[in-house]
Amino acid sequence: MQDTTGYETFSFYYDALTENVNYPARAAYFHTLIQENLHAKGNVLLDLACGTGTMAEEMAKLGYDVIGVDYSCGMLSQAMDKKMEHGLAIQYVQQDMRELDLYGTVDVTICTLDSLNHLPDFQDVCRVFQKVSEVTEPGGLFLFDMNTLYKHQVLLGDQVYLYETEDVYCVWENMLAEDGCTVEITLHLFQQEPDGRYVRQEEHLTERAYAPEQVENALKEAGFHVIGIYHADTTEPLKQDSQRMVVAARKE
Repeated sequence: MQDTTGYETFSFYYDALTENVNYPARAAYFHTLIQENLHAKGNVLLDLACGTGTMAEEMAKLGYDVIGVDYSCGMLSQAMDKKMEHGLAIQYVQQDMRELDLYGTVDVTICTLDSLNHLPDFQDVCRVFQKVSEVTEPGGLFLFDMNTLYKHQVLLGDQVYLYETEDVYCVWENMLAEDGCTVEITLHLFQQEPDGRYVRQEEHLTERAYAPEQVENALKEAGFHVIGIYHADTTEPLKQDSQRMVVAARKE
C-alpha cells in the first residue's frame, strides 16, 4: 500500500516519543467507561486512528474483539509487527476515518491521543462523527479524547520542546495560528547512524482544538447522546485549565 498521509517518518519514532503514555491505565479507564455505559450486548471495539496499535493491543487483552483503523501505512506496519510478535487477534484496516466503511457494526469506538484534533477542519470532525454513528450498534458507545483550546493557546502555541530517546532526538516546534485554535507543528527528527553521523528528517503536522459545546452539538446531530465531557482521564467535569477532554457518547 502506498501512503501519502505525511505520517510515515513520524511512525518510526512514534512509540519512542510516546513512552510517557501509560497505555494500560488508559485502557483500564476506557474499559470502566464502557462497563458503566454500554447498552449494546456485543464486545466488538473499533480503535479509530489506531496508530502503531498499542492501545488496540491493550483493549484486546481486556477481552474485546478489536478492529484497528488508520490511514497511515507506516503506523499500520508497526501495528502489524506487534500483532505478529504478540499473537493477538486484531484486525487492522487502512482507511481514512472520514470515509469509514466496515463490513459490519461495532459496539464501541475509541479514538485516543488527540487523533481527531489532526483533522483539517471541523466539517471533517462532523463527518467522522456521522461515519462512526453509521457503524455503531444502537446503545453502543463512542469514546474519544481531544486536546482543549486551553492547551493549544497556553501550553502548545509558539513553544519549542525537546525530546531525546535512545532512538531519536526530536525538536518539536509549534506555531499558534491567528484563529487561536490551530497549532502548526514541525518535528525535526535526528537519528544517529552507526558511523556517528546524524540524519535529519522533518515532519509537518497540524492540530485544531474546539469548544466542548461545539463538539457536543455535532455529536447530537450525528445521533449520539452525550453522557459526559470529562477532565483528562477522570469522570470529573471539564475544568478551565483542562489540557485534555474525554467525551463519552452513546448511540441513540
